[in-house]
Amino acid sequence: MDGVNDQIAIIGGGIAGLALALALHRHGIGATVYEAAPSIAEIGVGITLLPHAMREIEGLGLADAVIAAGIENRESAFFNRFGQRLYAEPRGKFGGYSHPEIGIHRGRLHNILYQAARERLGRDAVRIDNQLVGLAQDEGGVTLDFRRTSTGEPMPSVTAEVAVACDGVNSTVRRFFYPDEDVAFTGINTWRGVTRRRPILDGRTYMRMGSINTGKIVIYPIIDDIDDSGDQLINWIAEIKNDSPQRNDWNRPGRLEDFLPIYESFKFDWLDVGELIRDAETVLEYPMVDKDPVDRWTFGRVTLAGDAAHPMYPRGSNGSAQALIDVRVLADLIASSNDRVRAFAAYEAERRPATALVVETNRTTPPDAINLKVEELVGDRPFTNLDDYISQDELRAMSDRYKTIAGFSRSALEGTEQGR
Repeated sequence: MDGVNDQIAIIGGGIAGLALALALHRHGIGATVYEAAPSIAEIGVGITLLPHAMREIEGLGLADAVIAAGIENRESAFFNRFGQRLYAEPRGKFGGYSHPEIGIHRGRLHNILYQAARERLGRDAVRIDNQLVGLAQDEGGVTLDFRRTSTGEPMPSVTAEVAVACDGVNSTVRRFFYPDEDVAFTGINTWRGVTRRRPILDGRTYMRMGSINTGKIVIYPIIDDIDDSGDQLINWIAEIKNDSPQRNDWNRPGRLEDFLPIYESFKFDWLDVGELIRDAETVLEYPMVDKDPVDRWTFGRVTLAGDAAHPMYPRGSNGSAQALIDVRVLADLIASSNDRVRAFAAYEAERRPATALVVETNRTTPPDAINLKVEELVGDRPFTNLDDYISQDELRAMSDRYKTIAGFSRSALEGTEQGR
């Protein structure tokens, strides 16, 4: 395979990389995906695909498979740490969107994309165990150097016309261009887990409880009737802010003693959150990090996409949606131009300002701002009548404001669909 020549080399075989390969294939454009992981397995925890993410999944012809593998959310509901409902709204098609909102195991979603890429592009189109170690370019193309992740053995160099970095928040490609950059950490750590149990509420609700000031947890189902038992696989994310500079590791097994005590008091007549956490079959720890938006994604024949371009706080379920939009826009522009470097520039001009706004919004006005606002008004205690402090219309306006900025208000999605 020495001297392999690719039209387009995609670095990273995660959601963004595989979706880009599939989007390019729809236009009859070849690409090869290079993934560092030595094997592909259904690992990880949950992810939510909002309507604008499902719009992109449908465009790849994979909506039915994703819906079948996950759970369609009916409602998003906000609760304080005493279990009192603050606000709720219908979601996806139940909220009038053209596309559903789906909770799904990240590993299942990744496998759907992986199998589709191998079936449509060929089994050799996704090359695992390829860790990027070098990159150079000239007027003729890009040269990529790899080694086997599993053994460290050098691999033959690859040449490509252009390369797209889809290798995530800790992107190797991005580091070539921003060698001194680090993630922004502000003292927020998270723990994520999955627990098998009976459905909570109607078994179709995405729940946010508490606040970042007092202990926040997000809970939603991702697999229905698991093992034909009537139980669901429930995904949860605990989020805690403190003054310590200690940052969680990535994907490392989490220790219950580091965060469980905060949630032991989250015990309601409809859910015992401490029990949910204690019964988890998987607990992983992550830092809550992002990166400051940069002024440039494209460097000649190389550009960035997804988390490699715009790492954002994992709030509002918007990271995967923005990555999927990135790759559809990029694939469409590549297909409509004879100059791929010029297509890269057009893609950056369209997507970089839009995603920078989402990064900033997730930092300053996240979707759980509702919980923070109520906690501030009520004084972090149970209330008798929330309307004495704030109306449902005011809370709805806060929710709608986030959707508008993040690009998935109903009007925004209807407008983009009419223009496609």
